[in-house]
Amino acid sequence: MLEYFRFSVGERLDLTRTLERLLRFGYQRVDQVADPGDFALRGGILDVFPVTFESPLRLELAGSRIASIRSFNPSTAETLDRHSMIVMLPRQVSMRLAVPAGKDAPDAGSDAPDEPLITLPSQLPNLDIPFESCVDLEEGDLVVHVHHGIGKFLGKTMLSTSQGQSEALMLEYADGDRLYVPVSQLHLVQKYLGMSGRGTTLHKLGGVAWERAKTRAYVGIWTYARELLELQAKRMSLPGHAFSTDHEWQRAFEASFAYRETPDQLEAIRQVKADMERPRPMDRLLLGDVGYGKTEVALRAAFKAVMDQKQVAVLVPTTILAYQHFRTFSARMKEFPLTVAMLSRFQTDAEQRQVLASIKSGATDIVIGTHRLLSSDVQFKDLGLLIIDEEQRFGVRDKEHLKRWRSQLDVLVLSATPIPRTLYLALMGSRDLSVISTPPENRHPVETVVAEDGDDSLRRWVLKELGRKGQVFLVHPRVADIARIAARVKRLVPGARVGIAHGQMAEDELERAMIDVIEARLDVLVTTTIIESGIDIPNANTLIINRADQFGLAGLYQLRGRVGRFTRKAYSYLLVPPGTVLTEDARERLRAIMQHTALGSGFNIAMEDLKLRGAGNLLGVEQHGHVTAVGFDLYCRLLREVVRRMKAGQPLGVMPEPFRIGREVSS
Repeated sequence: MLEYFRFSVGERLDLTRTLERLLRFGYQRVDQVADPGDFALRGGILDVFPVTFESPLRLELAGSRIASIRSFNPSTAETLDRHSMIVMLPRQVSMRLAVPAGKDAPDAGSDAPDEPLITLPSQLPNLDIPFESCVDLEEGDLVVHVHHGIGKFLGKTMLSTSQGQSEALMLEYADGDRLYVPVSQLHLVQKYLGMSGRGTTLHKLGGVAWERAKTRAYVGIWTYARELLELQAKRMSLPGHAFSTDHEWQRAFEASFAYRETPDQLEAIRQVKADMERPRPMDRLLLGDVGYGKTEVALRAAFKAVMDQKQVAVLVPTTILAYQHFRTFSARMKEFPLTVAMLSRFQTDAEQRQVLASIKSGATDIVIGTHRLLSSDVQFKDLGLLIIDEEQRFGVRDKEHLKRWRSQLDVLVLSATPIPRTLYLALMGSRDLSVISTPPENRHPVETVVAEDGDDSLRRWVLKELGRKGQVFLVHPRVADIARIAARVKRLVPGARVGIAHGQMAEDELERAMIDVIEARLDVLVTTTIIESGIDIPNANTLIINRADQFGLAGLYQLRGRVGRFTRKAYSYLLVPPGTVLTEDARERLRAIMQHTALGSGFNIAMEDLKLRGAGNLLGVEQHGHVTAVGFDLYCRLLREVVRRMKAGQPLGVMPEPFRIGREVSS
């Protein structure tokens, strides 16, 4: 049977036995937890870093009972999540996961399910341990049992077995049938994530619907994985430019970086350089939370390409981001003999013609632009590297154009749209992925408050930021009345320098507004979501979002990432009109953005967004239905298995045994 360690809020804890068992599980006692496998005891606080968790846990004791369990940031001690019950596994992964041969329910007559005809193998490879391995369930949550499908968690109960009393999860299925799952089989149960859960049908124990859903998902995943792997194989077979090893100037350029690189940044830089030096086109996706240093990786790749006499194109979705990158690239490279240009609607026709001529002649080494770069009149002398920032924001026609470029060029795609770690692990075998998940030094979480809109509060927040010589972003969802919002700020704070920026402004007006805020000639910028991606104003550390209930969760998270990019503490105020009755979805979005304020919360936000909006934005519309049918965690486990089997040259055949019950299912 699987050995495990379970802690629940309110239960008694024998500290002596607990410490002995932790040592037996392979954990080591330290003064302060830092790595998986560490634990520390100070007074009535036990800190432990489970090997299957992404952050350590703090158990606070009241006498001999557990008063609270929470995940925390080991650097700041800030709370990340609270738990009612957690399950820890031994440090060794040579665990035996055995399914009992008999019924897994108490003496409950017709409630007992049929015994699975296929049992789990005696050993499973790593973390096939479900996502987060933390069964933090609340009564009423939907769950997925690998063998029985979607049910509802009713709570915990005790089972009478031949080995004595054993705790179990009690799950409800269609027609009121119940399934009792011993805690030794927690690896078979995952919290259901797909859509919000509304309208999801419970499966019937012993029925065929779950078997069919898994089979359809398996076949759909096989198609998806085959397309990914075929695209990868085609790209790897194409000839490309093998860039030289680092030029002597590369070290000097990288030394000019004003901050200390995080370990994730260094690893991403190493992977990108290795890709560029291979004789095939690079196609790497770099994922990183907002403000985590993706641009520095792109800068070093661009510099490396130019040192090999190749041109670089940086493609961005908005003119504001183009201007921001142009300033950043120009400032970092000003000490070196290379030329950076910008191509966007900010420029006059004459300026654009001059840039086009410079690109064609090779006089421009790096050009940064919007989709204007994809126009037919843009011709490069010798383009070697394409960097795409936030590719998901480009249209279908633009993406078709980019497909042609991908077969000839090294391509580096940057995205701050985080994907859950489970999906990342599932895709690892089929895509070139790098993830930056370590926050930069001295970065603080953004304090987030949901509040009713009011003149007194607005005046106080703006004055507080101006009092420390900072700047304020005030985001409003509609262009139609944005001038009224700016006038309100001027009335409430008469001395404030207030500007407006939105996508419908004339090019020169928008450019002037952005330059004014970058050069700190504005105290408050009243703007739309045009600032959502890429704009980096370290001095702006107060964000006020008007009608926050009208924004999506991912949009709120991206907007919040515009502040807190400096060592100064930042604040985000999410405003709703007084007396507003919020929709259920709006309440959930605001609850999620309030709950996930820790650095690197983008992955948690992505999971919340998955529940609210579904998986179409992560995996495409075709796979969305499969995720809804079997749940996100099982989908990702199947995807990993399919990629492994395809790489081993195995046929579609039948579903892998750990995911299958009853009859064999042919393709």
